[in-house]
Amino acid sequence: MVLLKAENITHYFGGLCAVSEFNLELREHELIGIIGPNGAGKTTVFNIMTGVYKATSGSIMFNGQETVGKSPNSITALGIARTFQNIRLFSDLSVLDNIRIAHYSGTKYTPIEALLHAGRYRAEEKRIRAHSMELLSFFSMEEFADELAKNLPYGMQRRLEIVRALATRPKLLLLDEPAAGMNPKEIDRLMEFIHWVRNEFKLTIIVIEHQMRFVMSICERLVVLDFGTTIAEGNPAEIQNNAKVLEAYLGTPAVNDYGK
Repeated sequence: MVLLKAENITHYFGGLCAVSEFNLELREHELIGIIGPNGAGKTTVFNIMTGVYKATSGSIMFNGQETVGKSPNSITALGIARTFQNIRLFSDLSVLDNIRIAHYSGTKYTPIEALLHAGRYRAEEKRIRAHSMELLSFFSMEEFADELAKNLPYGMQRRLEIVRALATRPKLLLLDEPAAGMNPKEIDRLMEFIHWVRNEFKLTIIVIEHQMRFVMSICERLVVLDFGTTIAEGNPAEIQNNAKVLEAYLGTPAVNDYGK
């Protein structure tokens, strides 16, 4: 089943075309990558998918609903969640509170009920705390529940970002450079973790990543952007040997070194 279909997505910043006629058909449970040099338009695509930017033109149908023009909150409620290139945890809040915050786009109590701690407020807060602790326990992080997010090791902060995204109960998870700043051992653990998360939560995942060993190992299909335009699409083996991709990354066609 097709979960997401992007057709002719184009986005301008002033007179600069950041993304030009981007197309993508994504099936349920796929794990694909979007790659390309710096400035290729990868994160802009994520920002359009999540409502941070409104596409200048084009359409994105997600689970049968048009998302272009919807607010980020509305898109999250439909089932799209993301992490960010630069970690965006609430660093001075506890690990537990970072997870609790992710639930609030779906709360059912009113501001007045929250102010008075009345009506549906108590039951909803109890449910949110229970689900947050359940997630932390599921990922063996319950012992860190009261720890400030900024005190976690870097790799654990990256993991917390993913757990926080999962708190929104997504169907599609967008990971923006999840391996950034990690050493080879941490990257190996992250690859195993992402595969496990996809299978355990029955997710569809799109990854943006510069770490070639990571994307070539984990992704079933790759889309390559350069200056906002799709220059190649295919499985990792096809992309490794694509002359346009090598030229975009290296400036000239050359023997690839993705496996190093």
